[in-house]
Amino acid sequence: MLNRIESYYDAVPRSSARAEAHGPLTLFVREGEGWPFYARPTLGHSGDVALDAVEAVRARQRELGVPEAFEWVAETTPGLRAAVEASGLTVHEHPLMVLEGDGLAVPGPEGVTVRMVDVGDTDALATAVAAPYAAFGMAPEPGTAERIGERIGAGLTRLAAALDSAGVALSAGQHQPVGPVSEVVGVGTVPAARRRGLGLAVTAALVADARARGAELVFLTASDADVARLYGRLGFRTVATALIAEA
Repeated sequence: MLNRIESYYDAVPRSSARAEAHGPLTLFVREGEGWPFYARPTLGHSGDVALDAVEAVRARQRELGVPEAFEWVAETTPGLRAAVEASGLTVHEHPLMVLEGDGLAVPGPEGVTVRMVDVGDTDALATAVAAPYAAFGMAPEPGTAERIGERIGAGLTRLAAALDSAGVALSAGQHQPVGPVSEVVGVGTVPAARRRGLGLAVTAALVADARARGAELVFLTASDADVARLYGRLGFRTVATALIAEA
């Protein structure tokens, strides 16, 4: 299972980034506008990683003007953490969770419609893209909705939202299919609509869509143990630890 997730992690950025080889590490560099990527262990590398290799990648990230960021799975590449921490970065741990079965049903939130949002649904698309940013007090960059729409049209992204009676998204999230594997990402709820179960309902819709489209393995990374317990209500279980380090 973890090997399949590693293959997914190596494949999914390549639709919008170029991959630079740096020995035991691969640096993904976004092509065009959008959220910057990170460095990961090179696919198949599970041994130790030298401090020099980490510092070389960080130097390249500074040269490119992108965040000095690394992401990996603790159990798959246990030898990377020591080098990353020795370079001065702080490592954060997050539960890596895999769905068991088709997912468990959750009560439908009152007063909203939870559904998938397609590229032709222009108004819902714009607010569905904006909702997870609003969850963190941010706004999407200009052109973000159009880029997400292009990815939806290309089959690279699937978007679900909880819409109020006016068709405005109060919560939204995505899953990113690559062959028979998909990751649920970016689920967020606007602050005024929290504690109504909207994020869980959106996640359930994403899971149902992923399964309907043939995803054999559906996974996500929870921000912390409390959030992991919520996802557990849908049938997700923790199988490993995702590590994220940033300058």
